[in-house]
Amino acid sequence: MSELHHAYSDVQSPSIGEATHIWQYVVVLPGARIGAGCNICSHCFIENDVVIGDRVTIKNGVQLWDGLRVGDDVFIGPNVTFTNDKLPRSKQHPAEYLTTQIEAGASIGGGATILPGLKIGRSAMVGSGAVVTRSVPPNAIVVGNPARIVGYVDARGAELGTRVSEQAKDVVDADDWNVKLHQLPRVVDIRGSLTVGEFERSIPFTAKRYFMVFDVPSVETRGEHAHLECHQFLVCARGSISVVADDGNKRREFTLDRPDLGLHLPPMVWGIQYKYSSDALLLVFASHYYDSADYIRDYDEFLSLAGAEK
Repeated sequence: MSELHHAYSDVQSPSIGEATHIWQYVVVLPGARIGAGCNICSHCFIENDVVIGDRVTIKNGVQLWDGLRVGDDVFIGPNVTFTNDKLPRSKQHPAEYLTTQIEAGASIGGGATILPGLKIGRSAMVGSGAVVTRSVPPNAIVVGNPARIVGYVDARGAELGTRVSEQAKDVVDADDWNVKLHQLPRVVDIRGSLTVGEFERSIPFTAKRYFMVFDVPSVETRGEHAHLECHQFLVCARGSISVVADDGNKRREFTLDRPDLGLHLPPMVWGIQYKYSSDALLLVFASHYYDSADYIRDYDEFLSLAGAEK
């Protein structure tokens, strides 16, 4: 049997993929398109202008309204609420409903609310009960009302802190890849403390540019791009931040919370900075002058260029 529709379901659409299960009291309107291998649990409603990919799981009590686009391998928990009109009025309909995109591999926990016109990025996770008011980046984990980023999927922590002796190890690397956390020299005496980095020595390139980032609200996320050629070296001169480095195949999170720690991000590494403390001051040295053409800002494009498995 290619399609498995419960006798108490009302499936009006002819566009249902192979081996898709549709359970009791589900209504699917004629224009909806549902891929193969999906599982649509009971008491769901799927409107006309809805596209659902392959191997999607939709748990009980979910209504999918016009304008929703759901990628492959998405999980939607019970009683998730989608919306498609920012200013709804009874008996008044917009000329076109806002498009909401749930990208491949994303998961949305039970009872979450997704505002219209947003994108939930590839493999992102939305916590149960979260109210999502802004688009969610790929791989991000968001919780709360309003939802905010609290972590990234599969980003194993690599905080150095004081657990590694300065004398024992100058450089801590992440699984032998080319993203490296550097322990910079620190000199302390009665006059105060000093830390220093030398280009082409402790900082593995010559800098042509620097910039500083500060006064960032803790809710904000910066970076979210990779470079084709430019190297970067990050030092949190004051306060603390978290940095996620992603080469397309593995992902790791670093905490920069001392001015004698530096993180080298080479080209073709997707970098994200978040969890800024209120007093954080991030100093970044770059190997190249600013060139907008050197930036990769779309994560799917980055994965393609990096030759990563999606």
